[in-house]
Amino acid sequence: MSASTSSPEAIKKLLDNMQSDLRGLSMECKKKFPPVKEAAESGIIKVKNISARSPDILTALKENSSEVVQPFLMGCGTKEPKITQLCLAAIQRLMSHEVVSEAAAGNIINMLWQLMENGLEELKLLQTVLVLLTTNTVVHDDALSKAIVLCFRLHFTKDNITNNTAAATVRQVVTVVFERMVAEDERYKDVPEQPVPVPGNSNRRSVSTLKPCAKDAYMLFQDLCQLVNADAPYWLVGMTEMTRTFGLELLESVLNDFPQVFLQHQEFSFLLKERVCPLVIKLFSPNIKFRQGSSSNSSPAPVEKPYFPICMRLLRVVSVLIKQFYSLLVTECEIFLSLLVKFLDADKPQWLRAVAVESIHRLCVQPQLLRSFCQSYDMKQHSTKVFRDIVNALGSFIQSLFLVPSAGSTSNPTNQSAGSSSIAPASNQSTTGIAAASGNVTVLPAFEYRGTWIPILTISIQGSAKATYLEMLDKVEPPNIPEGYAMSVAFHCLLDLVRGITTMIEGEISQAETDSHTSAEETLSHTKPSDQQDPATRSDPAETEPVGRAVWEEMINACWCGLLAALSLLLDASTDEAATENILKAEMTVASLCGKLGLVTPRDAFITAICKGSLPPHYTLTVLNSSSATLCNKSYSIQGQNVQIISPSSESHQQVVAVGQPLALQPQGTVMLTAKNIQCMRTLLNLAHCHGGFLGTSWQLVLATLQHLVWILGLKPSTGGALKPGRAVEGPSTVLTTAVMTDLPVISTILSRLFESSQYLDDVSLHHLINALCSLSLEAMDMAYGNNKEPSLFAVAKLLETGLVNMHRIEILWRPLTGHLIEKVCQHPNARMREWGAEALTSLIKAGLAFKHEPLLSQNQRLQLLLLNPLKELSTITHHDIRLRQLECVLQILQSQGDSLGPGWPLVLGVIGAIRNDQGESLIRTAFQCLQLVVTDFLPTMPCTCLQIVVEVAGSFGLQNQELNISLTSIGLLWNISDYFFQRGEIIEKELNREEDILQKQAKEKGVTLNRPFHPAPPFDCLWLCLYAKLGELCVDTRPAVRKSAGQTLFSTIGAHGTLLQHATWHTVIWKVLFQLLDQVRESSTTADKEKIESGGGNILIHHSRDTAEKQWAETWVLTLAGVARIFNTRRYLLQSLGDFSKAWDVLLDHIQSAALSKNNEVSLAALKSFQEILQIVTPTREPDRPEPLPGITVTVPGLVGPVTAAGPGRPLVRADSTAERLNSYNSSEQPITMDEIEDASLWWAAWNTWYRIGSESTKPPATCDKLTFIPSQPFLTALIQIFPALYQHIKTAFSMDDLQKLGIILHGAVSVPISSDASPFILPSYTEAVLTSLQESVLTALDVLQKAICVGPENMQNMYPAIFDQLSAFVQFSCKPPQYGKLETKHIANAKYNQAEWVALNYVPFAEKSLEVMVDLYQKTACHKAVVGEKVLQNVIKTLRVPLSLKYACPSESTWKLAVSSLLKVLSVGLPVARQHASSGKFDGMWPELASTFEDFLFTKSKAPDNLSIEEFQRNESIDVEVVQLISTEILPYANFIPKDFVGKIMTMLNKGSIHSQSSSFTEAEIDIRMREEFSKVCFETLLQFSFSNKVTTPQEGYISRMALSVLLKRSQDVLHRYIDDERLSGKCPLPRQRVTEIIFVLKAVSTLIDSLKKTHPDNVDGNTWEQVISLYPTLVECITCSSSEVCTALKEALVPFKDFMHPPAAKVQNGES
Repeated sequence: MSASTSSPEAIKKLLDNMQSDLRGLSMECKKKFPPVKEAAESGIIKVKNISARSPDILTALKENSSEVVQPFLMGCGTKEPKITQLCLAAIQRLMSHEVVSEAAAGNIINMLWQLMENGLEELKLLQTVLVLLTTNTVVHDDALSKAIVLCFRLHFTKDNITNNTAAATVRQVVTVVFERMVAEDERYKDVPEQPVPVPGNSNRRSVSTLKPCAKDAYMLFQDLCQLVNADAPYWLVGMTEMTRTFGLELLESVLNDFPQVFLQHQEFSFLLKERVCPLVIKLFSPNIKFRQGSSSNSSPAPVEKPYFPICMRLLRVVSVLIKQFYSLLVTECEIFLSLLVKFLDADKPQWLRAVAVESIHRLCVQPQLLRSFCQSYDMKQHSTKVFRDIVNALGSFIQSLFLVPSAGSTSNPTNQSAGSSSIAPASNQSTTGIAAASGNVTVLPAFEYRGTWIPILTISIQGSAKATYLEMLDKVEPPNIPEGYAMSVAFHCLLDLVRGITTMIEGEISQAETDSHTSAEETLSHTKPSDQQDPATRSDPAETEPVGRAVWEEMINACWCGLLAALSLLLDASTDEAATENILKAEMTVASLCGKLGLVTPRDAFITAICKGSLPPHYTLTVLNSSSATLCNKSYSIQGQNVQIISPSSESHQQVVAVGQPLALQPQGTVMLTAKNIQCMRTLLNLAHCHGGFLGTSWQLVLATLQHLVWILGLKPSTGGALKPGRAVEGPSTVLTTAVMTDLPVISTILSRLFESSQYLDDVSLHHLINALCSLSLEAMDMAYGNNKEPSLFAVAKLLETGLVNMHRIEILWRPLTGHLIEKVCQHPNARMREWGAEALTSLIKAGLAFKHEPLLSQNQRLQLLLLNPLKELSTITHHDIRLRQLECVLQILQSQGDSLGPGWPLVLGVIGAIRNDQGESLIRTAFQCLQLVVTDFLPTMPCTCLQIVVEVAGSFGLQNQELNISLTSIGLLWNISDYFFQRGEIIEKELNREEDILQKQAKEKGVTLNRPFHPAPPFDCLWLCLYAKLGELCVDTRPAVRKSAGQTLFSTIGAHGTLLQHATWHTVIWKVLFQLLDQVRESSTTADKEKIESGGGNILIHHSRDTAEKQWAETWVLTLAGVARIFNTRRYLLQSLGDFSKAWDVLLDHIQSAALSKNNEVSLAALKSFQEILQIVTPTREPDRPEPLPGITVTVPGLVGPVTAAGPGRPLVRADSTAERLNSYNSSEQPITMDEIEDASLWWAAWNTWYRIGSESTKPPATCDKLTFIPSQPFLTALIQIFPALYQHIKTAFSMDDLQKLGIILHGAVSVPISSDASPFILPSYTEAVLTSLQESVLTALDVLQKAICVGPENMQNMYPAIFDQLSAFVQFSCKPPQYGKLETKHIANAKYNQAEWVALNYVPFAEKSLEVMVDLYQKTACHKAVVGEKVLQNVIKTLRVPLSLKYACPSESTWKLAVSSLLKVLSVGLPVARQHASSGKFDGMWPELASTFEDFLFTKSKAPDNLSIEEFQRNESIDVEVVQLISTEILPYANFIPKDFVGKIMTMLNKGSIHSQSSSFTEAEIDIRMREEFSKVCFETLLQFSFSNKVTTPQEGYISRMALSVLLKRSQDVLHRYIDDERLSGKCPLPRQRVTEIIFVLKAVSTLIDSLKKTHPDNVDGNTWEQVISLYPTLVECITCSSSEVCTALKEALVPFKDFMHPPAAKVQNGES
């Protein structure tokens, strides 16, 4: 009760008024209605009493109110208007002071009802009811219901004013009822509730539990539902009529104003569920069933048409239900929402679609509500995806508006604003920077698509849903919807939806983030479904928000397709810059939100849409097409309609602002960019700039699009990667309007700023950006393949820009960035593309090295290496220009940062050294410049560990074959480097040792062994070894000049700096460097090509001694072998103290052997020189106090005059003037004093074995003979044999028979080798001079040395004599039978042609004869020697001599047989006495027959004397024969008794044969007398006779000789005579040949001489038998008498005469015969 009504003044006034009212009533009713008058008067008294008596007047009044009110009620009953009005006013006054009791109130209501039924004072009634119900709560239950019914009844009167007032009153009363309930709840809210029995579903009497006001409210609401449903009310008794529209309005107002009532009270909730919802659904049915344009008779029952007023009110109710009671009516709302969606269908009336869109708009501005839908429906299984459907429906709706011209909309454009004053066209925003196209000026902002033009109307302020048609409660007929209204509402729905959802979700995300940051520092990443996984969203709220995240994701997933479809379409259709801006902003917002949530597909889809908007229509861009294709595959259906993402229509009237070339593989026509494209492009830039961190993989889409736009606009990269407008020349087809020209610098700046802002992205996003740029770049590269068109350099330029701005964290993007540039861009065939790749990479590296990193690069070794690494990787690229850039970069780095490279040196050196032969000279030259700079300036600044790499690199320049001068210069550099090592040896050694210790330690910790080349050697030595090894490699280069230079450098540096090496390291030098080198040289030389090289490049002529690869390699082999031998020579002491010197010695000998046996005269000869060099090492005495000198290099230094070392076994073998001189040098008495006899011996023996192998191999005749057969040269063989004497001095003590045999084979072989015809004039003496070649001389010298050694040697050595004789005898035989060299054909020197490759046999005669002299000489000295006797040397000597002797005239040289005879005589003069002395031992048994044969062969030779032999010569030769016979008579026959009988017999027969004359048939008549060798015969005969009749027969043996001789002689005579007689008889008249005649004459003379001699001898000496033989000749002689030749007759006469002495009478002689 308010203070205004309870103050004393107010009370007093009330009482006064009451009294005056009663008085007035009394006055009015005085006449007509006395009862009333009385009542009024008693009332006055009552009032006075109360006011006088009661302390609390108002309470007293209330208690007596029934009585107080009574007069007024009666007054109303009079039905007099004046009275009634007075009474009602009075009642109202009482009510307003709240002094009416319940009973009084009931009476009042009854009275009002009567008035109502009588139709009196209707407005006053309504007023009274309103006052009664609003001032207090005394009216309830039935009274209340009656009051309410009363108002309803008045609402349906005919009077318009009453009608409307009643409606307002009803609305107010209904509100009052519910407000009371709210107040009641408020009063009882602290009282604990009684447990309420849960009412059954159908029990509507469950009101018993409600408090009074609540009960009234419940009854009222229930009846309203009944009434709307056209059912009888339960509580509002007395209702007569009711409209649905009014009922729905009331329901809506209650639901809207008192939601808490329904939410707090179960009973009310029950009503909502059980009554309101079914009712709404039922009432909706006509709208659902109705289809526009379907004929009514097609279905059995006519379909009720939708009724606008009801439908619109239903939608309002639904809006309230959804908004307020969504949580209670989840299922029902699902139905409502589905209906709403259905109402948007194209076949629904236009007005229905408009109100439905308005209703949906109301939902769209409530993001929390949308979120609930999503949670309740879309996220539940088996539930309608309501939220998705709403969005999709909006999309379909918009689409349908474009596809179907709107029926029912006015086609007259002038009537557009007729619908409602609130809809005014939006003012056309001025188009910024773009003048409106002059043709058709569109004033209104609008959408236009495929010919459908829809204006955009201004609907409401953003974010609020102000409906137009939902508010038309007064309209009964459906209103006319202006064109574009529905579209505009739908458009705003979308924008509000996007804005609401994104704002809400982003708010929640940031809230969650702050919560999670405060609750826990580390954020636990929330797992997402795998197909949506995207590392871009790292900012996941902690686990506190798992529910939230799921909802956010579901909301986006549900709505994005529909949104995208609709927005893309609108974007395409929009002709208004502001609208376009809104659409783009919406798309961008969604994209960034999806990015934040990590929803890749939707994010990419929206970005794709913006990208497509930026590009000209139908522009082919793979990235976009593929991604939209995936969307289309997921095309979603909305109520059976397929929503496609509509591709942009080409004919939209947009203003063209630029024309350019598309970036495509095939050249195509030009493409046009519109203002809208540029607007989209700016949005895209904005998106990338502001939301780059969430783009993730979509960077690809964004950048691809930007790349194409940049291309079309003709922006080209400039230094640093920024894009600048290109010159007009570059794109003749690019046309830009001034508007765009002014925009371009801005776009270019934004672009650059976009990449600059990449420094603020987090690492993951940065990676996405880099990846995207890389794949863009790959595409650009694919396009640039196979043509030399200008490629798109956008990606490469931007990679560079991104790299440069992110230098502070370059590590994280360095690898992908440089990896792409190296592997892809720099290897591209398109030169411009490559050039930019290299530019970008080198710029990045230089910037990286120059950047002030934290910590500094010098402290951050890893980073420095990381930065330099790509420079190294460029080396693998073959393109010339790339490598040039790389090397230029190195040069710049060296010049700017050379001193601070430190640990980066290996990489830099690696780059310099990564040269290959296919790279061309200029590259190699540039690289070499870098190297020269390093060697000259930076060796002292780099870590010593890098020196080895410098050596490697310098070596690799030596090995390249493009530029010979560089190779040679680099060998010079290696010499400089070695000098540097030498000068700074100590410093380098210390640093290397320190480094080594660290490495050792690390290796030990890891448990691995330290692995580096030449490992066991100390590090400094390893450095030297690497240098040597490099030079070694160069020594086997393919170019002779390089080999030569390297070889000289290698041996010089080992010679000059070898002293620095540790003792043990020499082992490695020998084995790993020198021997390895020798192996390789040997290998290369033996396999070298024998093809002739025409010229040495250019016009350099090549000398014939170097005109094949083989000859050039020979030079290398010679140089190398000589170098190694020299080192062995000079460093002998050092090497000998190494453990395996003997093994090394063997290897060296092996090399000498293979070189010596190589089929190349130059090499083989040099090998022997090296052999000589190492054999001339005399081990001198070492004085203990003297430091080891560097031994002089003796042999090869041409400057020294004469050999340096003293004569002796170590002296170099200069050719002596004569054999004698040479022999003296070997006999010198100096003996070397050896350090270690045993070891030395083994070394010398190894040398001997090598010598033997060389000798046996080189002198072995070839198996086959063709032109190309290799035959060793004379100087080689000479040198070989000359080595032997010196070698022999060291091995003679153990030199065995076997060795001697080996030697013999070699000597024999060497002498047998023929000479090549072109060399023969230099080696052979003219044929007439009997001179030895130097080879033959050496052979004899060798034998001589041996023989002398044997001579003074011990007994066992002397057993070698026979072998030497054998050897000599073999040589002697050469005189008659020159040795055959295999199957090789040799020509006689006279027939050889010098210019042909023929082999000439030597003239062996002088050699053989010299050998013979030596042999005789030796025999004379050794004849009595045991071994000589035992081994039948004499027999062999005779056998040897027999050959020339038997050939005699057939000998190649006459001197030979003469020398042989004289030798024989000398030998026999010494040998025969020895033979006789040893006769009994039988050691000479074989010699006698041999000797006999020799005499026989010589004296009766089968060879004819030459025809041109002069008579004097013949006589001289005969005298030699005579000498032989004399030797027989003096040396042999006198000792016949010591000589085998058969030998003597043979001699006798021989003498006999000689004594009978025989001659050759060729003599002329004149010569006969001389040529008969008569002198010889005579001597023979005499000798024969001398021995036949020698008087002093001392032994029976001698007698035997003479008897034998006679009998031989006689027999011979008998034979000749017989033969002659027979021939004579046969020949008849013809004379016999001269020689036959001569012979018979000689025989006859011999017979006479014989008989003479017989007579002279002592008779006892003549055997009877002999006489008989003589006498038996007589008859034969007699037969000769018939001979015709007078000479024969004369001789016969002489022969017959002596027979007279035999003519005694036979008997007498017999009888008297004792004399």
